Amino acid sequence: MTIVLDGSSLTIEKLVRIARHGEKVELAPEALERIKVCRAMLEEKIQAHEIMYGVNTGIGEFSEVVLTDEQVKQFQRYLIYNHAAGIGDPLPVEYVRAAIAGRINVHAHGNSGCRPEITLTLVEMLNKGVTPVVCRKGSVGASGDLAPMSQIALLLMGEGEAFYNGERLPGREAMRRAGIPIPGLQARDGLATINGSNVLTAMSAIHIYEMERWLKQAEIAAAMSIEALLGNLKPYDVRLHELRGFRGAIISARNITRLIEGSDLTSGKIKQRVQDAYSMRSTPQVIGAARDAVAYARSQVEIELNGVGDNPVFLPEYKLTLTGANFQGTPVSLPMDMAGAAITMVCVMSERRLNRLTNPALSQGLPPFLTKGAGMMSGLMLSQYTADMMIVENRILSAPASIQSIPAAADQEDFVSMGMNTALKNEQILENAYGILGIEFMAAAQALDFRDFTMGKGVQAAHRVVRKHVAHLDEDRPLYPDHNAMKALVKSGEILDEVEKVIGPLE
Repeated sequence: MTIVLDGSSLTIEKLVRIARHGEKVELAPEALERIKVCRAMLEEKIQAHEIMYGVNTGIGEFSEVVLTDEQVKQFQRYLIYNHAAGIGDPLPVEYVRAAIAGRINVHAHGNSGCRPEITLTLVEMLNKGVTPVVCRKGSVGASGDLAPMSQIALLLMGEGEAFYNGERLPGREAMRRAGIPIPGLQARDGLATINGSNVLTAMSAIHIYEMERWLKQAEIAAAMSIEALLGNLKPYDVRLHELRGFRGAIISARNITRLIEGSDLTSGKIKQRVQDAYSMRSTPQVIGAARDAVAYARSQVEIELNGVGDNPVFLPEYKLTLTGANFQGTPVSLPMDMAGAAITMVCVMSERRLNRLTNPALSQGLPPFLTKGAGMMSGLMLSQYTADMMIVENRILSAPASIQSIPAAADQEDFVSMGMNTALKNEQILENAYGILGIEFMAAAQALDFRDFTMGKGVQAAHRVVRKHVAHLDEDRPLYPDHNAMKALVKSGEILDEVEKVIGPLE
């Protein structure tokens, strides 16, 4: 179904459908009208020689330089050339598509001042599968994601590079093959394309989507480990968490209880400890806190997706031009730093349960390192090493980027968000998190193989999926294929999908 971009109703889920699944988009008719009205006002102001930042002045430190009429016509081209200054490998296509969709949604407000042809060309690029080649690094997350967005803007001049039908092509050739006319850039068009934090916001939106699915899988892995360790189930009674009041913990406790429902562990027949270690009984509080952090980050990202991130901003109803800093990435980078740290925190707890599963002094009678041939065999001993390495990397990556400002542009841009750094490190945090959780799933499944009781319905479903991809470890074998298979499995979300088929959607 086509997604209508109107400036106010873009959700993370819609963005993922556009970016990842190629959903078609269209510009709302009323949005197109707003863009036309704003452009007409801007043209009047240009004709009247009203001084407007980035239209008939230079930018950054050169904002006080007033351009001649002839320079105004050429300025946007040089602006894009100068700012297309990134470095590194190309960003994944889905991130770039999401950034383009986000920029269209900014234009839809009718406050950006570009010609309608610019916005409509971006719509065509999405719908016909022309994705600019955009370097991973170069944005400081203020004045917008200038370097990566400029590589998108190069296509509007028939320059740069693009991916089209699986090929990396010169931009003009990609546009020709797709049948998209090249609009060129006139006054304001270039800056209206690049002057927002659209790449870091797009990446953050996709990361939020993945973090939420990952946290549900963290609850599934926790439920498996808790069953395997014969956990006391009182800490997961939702009434306990309702008394404290944190929404994330209430949801987490409810999910874990549902996953274990139907287990012999709930019957009282199996002897349990009076009180388990923190890594077990604190699970709802910790995953719940991560849920709350990610929920806050979601709210901020969706505000940004539907806001006017631009400079200057044009208000046709007042015939007014306002300069400011709505491009500043801090409102997204700060909560996304917290969200990344939250994922790392849950990874740390996952590894502590892994330790209890493999440590014979803590595992409630399970074989040492989950192998029957302990001594001759080492079982999952080294799996913990691998998890530990990734956790240390995630701890390093969890240092906030949003406080790392370095002044730029001769101190005119003397506080920047470094939000692109936040997005790039969150991508790495998630990659490690898939692997860490995959190892806990593998260990929990191995441990449950040694238990002789009926598992909870949700836990049974998860166990079946793990065993589809990784066999029981009867004797030692190279484990890297299993680790990589489990990482891919968690990333795919198959465990979550199959569990939800059995017990219904997790909250």
